[in-house]
Amino acid sequence: MEAFSKLTSMLLHALETREPTVDLLESFVDHWKSITNYYIETREDDRPVKQTDIPWHLRQMLDILVYEDKQQAVEDTGPCVEYLLQHKLLETLCTLGKAQFPPGMFQQVLLFFSKLLSQMQKPLLQLLNVYRPVQKLIRLCALPGSNTEKEEAQFLLVVCSRVKQDPHTLSYVLELAYQTMARTPTSDQSQYSIQASNHSTDPAQPSSQSDCSNVGPVQSESALLSALMQLTKSQKASASLKAYESLLLLCGSFGELLSSRTQLGELLAGRLLELYSLVPLESLDPEEVQRWPQTPWSSQFSRSGADSSSPDHMTNFFSWLDFLDHLVTESPQVLALQVARCVHQLWLVEVLQPQLLHTCEQVILGSTSVLCATVRLVRSQSLLDQLVHFLLRTETLSQLLLQRCDHISDQISVASLSLVDELLQKPHGDILDVLVLSFLQRRSYLCPPGQEDRPPERREEDEDSEDLEEDPFFSDSFSEPPPLLPRPPPSGLGSADVVNSFLCLVPVQVRSADLLKEGGYESYVHDAHTLVTQCQTLSRSWKWPLSLPPSSPPSSPPGEESGFFEGHLLKVLFDRLGRILEQPYELNLQLTAVLSRLSSFSHPLIHEYLLDPYVHLSPCSRSLFSVLIRVMGELMLRVQQVSNVTDRLVDARKHLLGLKPDTGLEHLTLLRGVIVLEEFCKELAAIVFVKTPLDQDLNQDLD
Repeated sequence: MEAFSKLTSMLLHALETREPTVDLLESFVDHWKSITNYYIETREDDRPVKQTDIPWHLRQMLDILVYEDKQQAVEDTGPCVEYLLQHKLLETLCTLGKAQFPPGMFQQVLLFFSKLLSQMQKPLLQLLNVYRPVQKLIRLCALPGSNTEKEEAQFLLVVCSRVKQDPHTLSYVLELAYQTMARTPTSDQSQYSIQASNHSTDPAQPSSQSDCSNVGPVQSESALLSALMQLTKSQKASASLKAYESLLLLCGSFGELLSSRTQLGELLAGRLLELYSLVPLESLDPEEVQRWPQTPWSSQFSRSGADSSSPDHMTNFFSWLDFLDHLVTESPQVLALQVARCVHQLWLVEVLQPQLLHTCEQVILGSTSVLCATVRLVRSQSLLDQLVHFLLRTETLSQLLLQRCDHISDQISVASLSLVDELLQKPHGDILDVLVLSFLQRRSYLCPPGQEDRPPERREEDEDSEDLEEDPFFSDSFSEPPPLLPRPPPSGLGSADVVNSFLCLVPVQVRSADLLKEGGYESYVHDAHTLVTQCQTLSRSWKWPLSLPPSSPPSSPPGEESGFFEGHLLKVLFDRLGRILEQPYELNLQLTAVLSRLSSFSHPLIHEYLLDPYVHLSPCSRSLFSVLIRVMGELMLRVQQVSNVTDRLVDARKHLLGLKPDTGLEHLTLLRGVIVLEEFCKELAAIVFVKTPLDQDLNQDLD
């Protein structure tokens, strides 16, 4: 065969000086007749096509077409291409490939089409006798039991690449059923432009109804998109990768048309549902799922030696989620919004919501953990909008998820707190507005005007505070600010006063960090600086006010219970904080992590309500500091029942640090709760210390 190929190449080169048009056409026709003669002369032949001359003849025909194309002017069509079109050679090849005679013929046809479309300089897809067989060949791709997935994926990628070069041919390839469409490139381009300009949507208005059910009667299922979706599931990495690339290419170039004329959103979200249905929720390790690492969609093609018989369903799910996230980020806004809404309706609402509302604890725990990881891993704004809408605007669900932060199951409580923690780290202003700021806006937690100077005994919290300050537990060496902290100003309250208010909360007899000579206060300041900076970066574009709004009078008459409600989130956090001495260590860590993150945001209302120990609270209102005061009172009562409490606390710390084996320490839950309280109060003190100069610098920058 090599000799024949070289001979033909030499003949073509020699014919360049002699009437190449006539000789090329004759040679082209001869090769085609050789192929057709095989079918005329051969009735039964089990030989694979590679053992016949058909592949060689197809390569020669392709070489002639490419050579002729290079010799012709851009607007001219050579005689070989004319012969190809007039005699419908591509239609015939498509039929021969479908028949798979001789065996392997479909593979040869795919290769011929792929090379023809990729190597020809002149656009061909707008021609009837080209796009019709291309359509038929697309419908033959990705069928069950296919042995040519690699060639199919390559052919579809070439088609998508060619469409990108000639955008007006997309309607032919997708077989879109326009209600009024003339089969000309000009009219198709005009139709495409009209559809793109008319399809406008406000992405800031998330909808609970998926666009995938509202795109109108012209919506159609494209064989190309269906084939690509099927090939993404291929066990052959090269075929699957090309299918992914083809989808990204189409979505990035033709998002408007795909969103209005195809079911792409449904197809993409449907694949997410398919993969999620394989996840064994009842046997998941919730901690592992909540900490699931970023799974780039392309990483699946670099993994080697994977056992296909026992697939990692969790990895496959998050890999496809990452692909959707990437696709939505790279696509035009209209398509991004449609895909995100399909994910919202088809997965979040129809599948995940019933699982979150389930009565089985394992189902609740598994679905909450998956949702927690999803919130953390999603980066595209459109998908994040839909997640926030689902979590915070679905009335029964949002309140239930927050209430589960105080669930009878500690595991569910930890998972729910983790979900809140992940939400607070997302760049979306509605999260804090809905969860916290909307309840603080009126500042009705403040004591009514004229009552600020009442004696402390009129407020129960102040009574507790006064009693605690007189208790010998509160006499300690921190009465003066640490050297790291600035001296308070001569008049008024400075940051040092507030910092020391939190530092002095924990009685000196139950402080154990200094006894082990762990990291000094500087380490807390360093961690607080990192956390505050992260929150500052998140909220910089949210246009928060620089000063507190005026307070509104309480809605309840004097003498009656205050009308202030801190919101479902802060209520459950304060309730949990009040029981910190009797809760598991892991739960306490997650609880204080959420409160620390909330306190690190620089909104004036958050700073006042969570970090101002001197705020004058209205009757029956509580703040973070007042809750801590109550906890310290309970702590003093409980530790009196523990002998050698200081030594036991040191042992408990060593056990947490892995320096001491678990020897059955008594009162371990209580001791760990005390340790978490000590750490938390230091964190809050450091946050106050860091936030005050940051806020001042920010004010100067904005002024």
